Amino acid sequence: MRILALDTATENCSVALLIGGRLIAREQLLEHGHAEHILPMADELLREADVSLGALSAIAFGRGPGSFTGVRLAASVTQGLAFGAGLPVVPISDLRALAQRVMELDAAVTRVLVCNDARMHEVYWGCFERPASGGFAAAVQDEQVGKPAAVTLPGSWSGTHGAVHAAGSGFAAYPELRSALAAHLDRVHDGLLPRAAEIARLAGPEVASGRVLPAEQALPVYLRDDVAHATVGSH
Repeated sequence: MRILALDTATENCSVALLIGGRLIAREQLLEHGHAEHILPMADELLREADVSLGALSAIAFGRGPGSFTGVRLAASVTQGLAFGAGLPVVPISDLRALAQRVMELDAAVTRVLVCNDARMHEVYWGCFERPASGGFAAAVQDEQVGKPAAVTLPGSWSGTHGAVHAAGSGFAAYPELRSALAAHLDRVHDGLLPRAAEIARLAGPEVASGRVLPAEQALPVYLRDDVAHATVGSH
């Protein structure tokens, strides 16, 4: 299995290549200019691994939510590459990718709340669990966008069955979020952003199970209603 993964939903512009059990990655923190860096980074990885684009099994990408421009860029670049090489695509939630990153930092973590800054005094947020049988982060409920005060934990998380960890830029952007949830969180992991490495790993089971999409369905997810129906131009 060979999966190329791209993510530009946040300031962390990243690319990863998963070949069997081996993963190599590149990432750069950029305020602007993701479009100028993402393809050269992908080309560099493919050259390093001596793999052609056409030899890939699929291309995965961070489908959002995140920066409108960044999410659209990852989707459109993925769509263009997949069309050209005749490859399927795998959209992966950026919130889920960040939850997976937290779980990989600490194998004991089974519940993660992710809150990323959505600007306009709002956050993109979602709750994720690792199944008791092990494996990857899975969404507990639909991802949402809203005011920090609207963030709540699932009722199933009340009690003592597993500590809740948290991550995302929303906690630094809105200190009241951390204060309101402090009693329910075991730890907030500061400074972590979604990245292509976890997107590639999350895409692995999808590719293995045939849960892939045609290139034209490499579409972004914005969550906000005013851009929810925007489409990616063809290439």
